[in-house]
Amino acid sequence: MTLEQQPLEVPVYVVVPPRVLLLDVAGPIEVLRRANLEQDALRFTVTYVGPLPDMGSSIGLGVSAIGPLPASLPDGSLLVLPGSADAPLGRQGASREEDAVEEGQIVAWLRRTVRPGIRFISICSGALLAGRAGLLDGYDCTTHYDCLSELAEAAPAARILENRLYVEDGERLTSAGITAGIDLMLHVVAEMAGHACALAVARYLVVYLRRAGADPQLSPWLEGRNHIHPSVHRAQDAVAADPVRDWSVSTLADAAATSPRNLSRLFNEHAGMSVTEYVNRMRVAVARELLTGSRLDIEAVAERAGFASPRQLRRAWGRFHSLPPSRMRQGEAKAAG
Repeated sequence: MTLEQQPLEVPVYVVVPPRVLLLDVAGPIEVLRRANLEQDALRFTVTYVGPLPDMGSSIGLGVSAIGPLPASLPDGSLLVLPGSADAPLGRQGASREEDAVEEGQIVAWLRRTVRPGIRFISICSGALLAGRAGLLDGYDCTTHYDCLSELAEAAPAARILENRLYVEDGERLTSAGITAGIDLMLHVVAEMAGHACALAVARYLVVYLRRAGADPQLSPWLEGRNHIHPSVHRAQDAVAADPVRDWSVSTLADAAATSPRNLSRLFNEHAGMSVTEYVNRMRVAVARELLTGSRLDIEAVAERAGFASPRQLRRAWGRFHSLPPSRMRQGEAKAAG
């Protein structure tokens, strides 16, 4: 691998609080570990830091080899703050008063360390420490439903949204916690490493990707993925990685290591749609991104999205959107203005 081909390193710092919820750490970081294996463009490098080198956990296991809270964080870092358990299993060791001292050290460190260029991610009740540090003031955010009132007290200037899996507002990302931390990190991986990588990680973890609660409709990138059939996932991964390719049922069947007839049957059974419909959904999603994110004319959009002509794009578009492409672009422009 040449110097130009070296992967971009993304430093990830995981703050380990007292009584840390292990699933809040293991779930999201397992997403990053697997993402490192699914693509070569990015490498997530993880460092665990905290006020003490050893800490108790929610399930009674001790967590050790924790590094000290660093004086500063490099630009482009992801800072992950997991939650804590109120009643750990087989609790031993530090008292709540001692835990409060360590939590105060984390809050003070967050207040002086987090700055623009650092992407902050809280899992579950980790939002409470972030709120106490003032990191959520003026931001949309969420937390576990049991902690909503506590967060309102800790961060009265935050805009707290209930009934959300996760919320992204600028460089502040917060989640409802526990398994929702996996959803949030899959979202981060999709943004940074691409949809195909996130989908492959989700399949490996035997979970399916969900959207944030604020989104009114399921994303076309995620629709039809709530299954665990490997052949269908292989075909869907191939389309997600290169939607504009000329994907015939036969070509996709080769990628899925099955016959065209069997692939058609499997798609209808497990994805709830035909192979052609799935490919068109992906291409329409690409076309929408081009329409709202560029000034390309409709002919160029159709070509770059894999359609043979603007007429073919409009025909496929009309199956999924009530407004035509031109009206969609006008609506997005007005909303942005």
